Amino acid sequence: MTRHLLSLMDLGADGLAHVLDRAAVLKTLRGSPDHPRPLTGKSVGLLMEKASTRTRISFEVGIGELGGHVVALAGRDLQIARDEPLEDTSRVLSRYLHAVVVRTHGQDRLEQLARGAQVPFINALTDLYHPCQLLADLQTIAEHRSAGLDSLKVAWVGDGNNMAHSWMLASALVGFELHIACPDGYRPEPDVLSIAEAQGRGSIVIVDDPAAAVRGAHVVTTDVWASMGQEEEAAARREAFDGYCVTPQLMALAHTDARFLHCLPAHRGEEVAAEVIDGPASVVWDEAENRLHAQKALLEYLL
Repeated sequence: MTRHLLSLMDLGADGLAHVLDRAAVLKTLRGSPDHPRPLTGKSVGLLMEKASTRTRISFEVGIGELGGHVVALAGRDLQIARDEPLEDTSRVLSRYLHAVVVRTHGQDRLEQLARGAQVPFINALTDLYHPCQLLADLQTIAEHRSAGLDSLKVAWVGDGNNMAHSWMLASALVGFELHIACPDGYRPEPDVLSIAEAQGRGSIVIVDDPAAAVRGAHVVTTDVWASMGQEEEAAARREAFDGYCVTPQLMALAHTDARFLHCLPAHRGEEVAAEVIDGPASVVWDEAENRLHAQKALLEYLL
């Protein structure tokens, strides 16, 4: 049976734990002659319909380090740009490739591609979810925390976007406490909350006060206020998110050894103060590096 990663729920709790454990091992083996090359003789497509820095580079490098061959695919250069059905495209790609990594807009678009596929399709970002980023985030927290992930309190401050949704699913699978602070009108999708709550693990609290969310948190995390495709809303969003910047004063309410995460790119002075993202509590550069190791573990797991 073909295994996809359309959201973290496709891994389940056991699969997620396996990938995180394996990512830690692969990180220690990087550059070593003992590093495994399970993708030798295999080709993986990267279908990028949104701009990318970390996702594209980490997947390309990771596939190569696992022994695989990368086939870069731009949506505008494929027949899907001329309305070829997505299921037809994925059927064809399944005959050539051993897996396809997709960065696109709607989650429904990715699900259509996966329905016609006979090889794993991996969500490298949609408007609804960003599961690969959460793998790196959880790996980073585990590196900087001696206690288990299930004892965490995580504070999300900002937009109820694809990252917030992915944190909700991570909470449901791992069992940690998640407090989300969003202004009215920018809260997470109720359907995603229902999926997370149905899992029966973790705890998700949604408030409109950043201080209430951050107080006592072991991890404080945020994202840009206007994501790709929302540039025309930027001014309105800056007004709506006034008071939601992660400042040193806000971080002071968190646990004494709290860490700051950001999936990047960051806008210093908007969603996060420069003193925070460039300060001692920030682990964003470890987080960015761990995209490589976590995605290598994911590819190995799915293939």
